[in-house]
Amino acid sequence: MLYRTLLRPILFRLPPETVHELALNSLPLLLGPGVARNFVAKRLNRSPFGPLQRFGLTFANPVGLAAGFDKDGVALKALGALGFGFIEAGTVTYQPQPGNPRPRLFRLPLDKGLINRAGFNNDGAAAFVERVKRDRPNCVLGVSIGKSKAAPMEDAVADYLKCFELVHSVADYIAVNVSSPNTPGLRDLQRAEQLETLLRALQELNTELATTSLPALQRQAGMPALQRHQRTVPLLVKLAPDLDFAELELIVDVIKRTNIAGIIATNTTVGRGGLRTPQDQVESFGPGGLSGAPLKRRSTEIIAALYRLTRGTIPLIGVGGIFTAEDAWEKICAGAGLVQLYTGFIYQGPSVAREINEGLAEILHREGFASLDEAVGSKASVLTFAGHA
Repeated sequence: MLYRTLLRPILFRLPPETVHELALNSLPLLLGPGVARNFVAKRLNRSPFGPLQRFGLTFANPVGLAAGFDKDGVALKALGALGFGFIEAGTVTYQPQPGNPRPRLFRLPLDKGLINRAGFNNDGAAAFVERVKRDRPNCVLGVSIGKSKAAPMEDAVADYLKCFELVHSVADYIAVNVSSPNTPGLRDLQRAEQLETLLRALQELNTELATTSLPALQRQAGMPALQRHQRTVPLLVKLAPDLDFAELELIVDVIKRTNIAGIIATNTTVGRGGLRTPQDQVESFGPGGLSGAPLKRRSTEIIAALYRLTRGTIPLIGVGGIFTAEDAWEKICAGAGLVQLYTGFIYQGPSVAREINEGLAEILHREGFASLDEAVGSKASVLTFAGHA
């Protein structure tokens, strides 16, 4: 509450990316010492559901921090003390890159939203891996990977493979980001034929790395030997909210054929409909992906459609417009076994994961479900998507 009433009004007077960088740099300082981190963790880490099993991993609770907040893994241990059941770092690319020119992050307070066109700004996969080895969070760690902007589209698969090989050793799961609107041509990789080529190549490398002691790319980078996964790392795909139902059907077929472990729904939208922010102000921000409350309904519809198309057989992570326990509950009832937030973290503050977890436990009891798993997909059949039942 202190954050929303006192700190947020002050911080929102500063440029959004300045505040983002301030948070990333200050969190390790504030929560770096073990005593401070443990004190905060005891207050914020709540797991009222018992362990949750998703795609072969155990989650302490269903609330995660979405990719985009900590792209370079600079504050993972500190973020892990804030009550999240998992953190998705990145998006990481094989090549270091500065991203798009600033300003590239904009607030829409009237809509509780953000517009960003960051463009995968990050220090590259090799630097990311070194940081994670020193600063691993005490929770499940997902790593989002994307295409380097400098890599031509015809080399996209090779570029993803290089990035995958580097991050494989430190990731509990890897999310393939083919849905950001801020890298030219990236969303074309959601087309069924291109997506299948990419996912098959990644799964083949995934199997190979499960039994390889030290990948060639790590040797070339001069990196020391790491403890290797003796299993394939769960591979997830992150989809856009701007897909139509027919495209979703084709994508689900590809995901089934390539044995993908889960789907993240959804990324940001290029749509601008129904905003309260004046149109001229929105237009002045320029292109980019819109996140936050304006995305909530669309992402929930996508989740329900995916749950029906997969018949609940593929775990879904729901993201888009989650600020409260009620928002998370909508995603869970639509079919999400886990949820993520990013914009909600910005607007609600560091206690948001605890608040959502405690609120979910109350809702679960109120609605008469014995477990969270019982609630997953319980209302998917009544949610419509773009005119489809």
